[in-house]
Amino acid sequence: MPSYYIQEAKSLKFFFKNQVWHLIALVVLILMALLTASTYLNGEEILGFSDTFWFWLSIFAVVTHQILVWLVFRGQLGWRVFTRLFGKFDLAVWSTIFLILLSTRPLFLLIVANSTEGTLFLPFLFRLILAVLLALPALYTLWSVIKYFGVIRALGADHFRSEYQHMPLVNEGIFKYVQNGMYLFAFFVLYAIALIFASIPALILAFFQHAYIWVHYFCTEKPDMELIYGDN
Repeated sequence: MPSYYIQEAKSLKFFFKNQVWHLIALVVLILMALLTASTYLNGEEILGFSDTFWFWLSIFAVVTHQILVWLVFRGQLGWRVFTRLFGKFDLAVWSTIFLILLSTRPLFLLIVANSTEGTLFLPFLFRLILAVLLALPALYTLWSVIKYFGVIRALGADHFRSEYQHMPLVNEGIFKYVQNGMYLFAFFVLYAIALIFASIPALILAFFQHAYIWVHYFCTEKPDMELIYGDN
């Protein structure tokens, strides 16, 4: 299907809409991560690099991912940037980039959790029960996205193809109970990983990712959705 653009998005005013708040929130979250994690990063090496390196690489990968989403989504809506670059393969290229960056989130967090294992002093059974309780809604959410919402749609296909404007809201699976289940529950799996390894730095990374995805929602996605769907 052909790509499209929205005339109202073809302005620097909309391109940068809410991005000052994005920057402010990002600075606050990074400072919080710096102040809370430094005590628990002791230079333990894994794969030839210190836990501090992996921690900040994880932060860098998350920030890169979400800033790129802003640039691509706003650029595509207003100027069809990805379509001009990649033609009919625009959505396929974007999906590949998105999924690669998405995969680094649990991967780097897992490495940090492994290298800082035991920094959280809670009984194993308690951590295990809590991890399972968090993982269950996260896995149900991921299953619901795949089965009912669709992976391509979840990656932002409505910024690339006009037919997504007319698709009805999904009200099955987790979306039967809450429409924004992806942001509410999917990130719980990161907390579960951190709890299994008893890692405070990994918990901090999980919180950073969870908080920052809501920054993305309010600063980028919500204004985009209002423009794309209007009163539909």
